[in-house]
Amino acid sequence: MATKLPFRLAYRSSIHCPRCLNRRPLHSTASKQAGIAAPPIDLNNLPPPNASNARIIPASPSYFTGLPDSTDKYLSLISLLRRYQTLPTVPPAQAPRVAWRTLIQYRLLVGEPVRASKYHKIIEVLQRLNRIHPSVLPAEVSTAMETYKREVDPYAVQKRPAIIDEDGRAFGVGRRKSSSAKVYLVQGEGEVLVNGKAINNVFGRIHDRESALWALKATGRLDKYNVWALVSGGGVTGQAEAITLGAAKALMVFEPALKPALRRAGCVTRDPRRVERKKPGHVKARKMPTWTKR
Repeated sequence: MATKLPFRLAYRSSIHCPRCLNRRPLHSTASKQAGIAAPPIDLNNLPPPNASNARIIPASPSYFTGLPDSTDKYLSLISLLRRYQTLPTVPPAQAPRVAWRTLIQYRLLVGEPVRASKYHKIIEVLQRLNRIHPSVLPAEVSTAMETYKREVDPYAVQKRPAIIDEDGRAFGVGRRKSSSAKVYLVQGEGEVLVNGKAINNVFGRIHDRESALWALKATGRLDKYNVWALVSGGGVTGQAEAITLGAAKALMVFEPALKPALRRAGCVTRDPRRVERKKPGHVKARKMPTWTKR
């Protein structure tokens, strides 16, 4: 039994475009398609590739990092560490003393502007590899670490000991900010000369005079040594504290046992602090101009 179409569908099917009624039907044949289509490609007769337009493939994927040589070296060290991380190690205090290349020397080695943070990671891996027990240290690891060692071992150079000269003087050098002081110490009654003048004429403030002689005062040696100091550069405070460090070094030549007491008094280590520079747009080093709404 035939089904009837809905009225709308039957009406639409009965409507035809006038142009469609007058158009002649076109029948395509194989000969017409052959004339229109492109000829088939013969894969056996392709021209040779143009070498000038070819893309060069980098030798290493690290080429796209910006620091290819440094990255490859770091990845090779990481690979060695993963391969031999199960080997027995020694405590850090018992590991062989090695002087690694400085950051500037490493930059010259690889020819790349390596950051300090990146080089610090390389040194951490090298220190971990250096802790492998020497009896089981692979030759591959030893060869890799040789690249990062300095040519001259600074630990082999012995520091020249300070001595008392033929005149009975001990010498010490101190620095603070822009000031430097050369201090000569000799056993005496407590006389102090700074640049050939009495200390009262050079340092007007009591605080500066006490600061210059703090190393002797903290150890109770004010009346046992004479001080001859030559200072230059900087201001009054910097010169006084430079004399403190120089006098402490000279005093340790006479009495090395006083080093712990001088360290507790803060006379052994140099103070590295300096005045912070003024920045552009700031009133001073940190102070900013007063903000106004308009």
